[in-house]
Amino acid sequence: AQRRAAALETQRQQEDAVPTVRVARVVTNSAPRQLDLPGSTEAFDAATVFARATGYIGKRNVDIGSEVKAGDVLAVIAAPDLDQQLLQAEAQVAQLQAAVTQAQSNMQLALVTNNRTQTLVVQGWQSKQQGDTDRLTYQGQTAALKVAEANLQAGEAQVSRLKELTGFKQVVAPFDGFITQRHIDVGSLVTADQSTGTPLFDIAHSEVLRTQIYVPQDAVFGLKDGASAEVRVPEIPGRVFHGTVARNANALQPGTRTRLTEVDVDNADGTLFPGLYCTVRLFIPRAQPVISIPSQALIFNKNGLSAAVYEDGVVRIRKLNLLADNGAEVDVRTGLKPNDLIILSPPINIRDGMRVAASGDAPNVHVGSA
Repeated sequence: AQRRAAALETQRQQEDAVPTVRVARVVTNSAPRQLDLPGSTEAFDAATVFARATGYIGKRNVDIGSEVKAGDVLAVIAAPDLDQQLLQAEAQVAQLQAAVTQAQSNMQLALVTNNRTQTLVVQGWQSKQQGDTDRLTYQGQTAALKVAEANLQAGEAQVSRLKELTGFKQVVAPFDGFITQRHIDVGSLVTADQSTGTPLFDIAHSEVLRTQIYVPQDAVFGLKDGASAEVRVPEIPGRVFHGTVARNANALQPGTRTRLTEVDVDNADGTLFPGLYCTVRLFIPRAQPVISIPSQALIFNKNGLSAAVYEDGVVRIRKLNLLADNGAEVDVRTGLKPNDLIILSPPINIRDGMRVAASGDAPNVHVGSA
């Protein structure tokens, strides 16, 4: 009997016990929402340099990792066939120039003959037949001169084209950057065919890096070009690289409901490289203040998502409708109001109407936004 009475007394004490809980006061949060997204860095400019002249690599001046400036000679192509074509074209131009000179002489002779004949025809010393012959001869020589001049222009255009191609024997850098890939070596045969041209080098400009991220739909409308961003690389802890939201695709991808966005990051010191995995933190302005509470205040059970509110020593369970889940904190759409006292890390057996005691002061919960 004594043992049973003791058990009942212990049960009564447990039922009458008032647990102590930590509480925090709910306030509205107007600070920009911080959104961390995975991203990857890319060179601001990147290109593959192809051969524009057919021949053999006679000289290579750079290798993987070489720093180059715009206009630097990367390699020299030995193209004897092209050189011979240019010499032949120049010789043909010389022939065509001589043909033009000859056509000019023939035209001038025909002109003089025609003028003389036309005078004699009027005086009756030459037949009209001869006059027509000399007149038409002059017209024919004039047309022949125009043909010779056109041929000369075509020949000169061919020479100009071959000189341009000859200039491509020197492969130059299109912009400042670094050589990221080398596809050839001295002695390699390269072709300048438009469809099967030989790639020579890959070059990238990394003084400014593009960082690509995919922004979810709920953050798209608040994020504008020109907004600041922070880039962090896991292998460089403690350092923040500052960037700017520079451009976006102006369309969401149907499968993910995200928008491709690029953040430009200054990399003048060369610390970063293209192709790095990174985390980009965006600061999304809020359209209106919201209530943000720590995730540790959430209760998730068969009744859904809720939070426990402390009211004069009594627990009140409030069903929540979330606006956004930011990880360490959540934004609440409905269910709470400013100045509510929410219970942090509520006991597992907490229930509506349960009596509790609050410990210490109640700090505000808007310690920033995640």
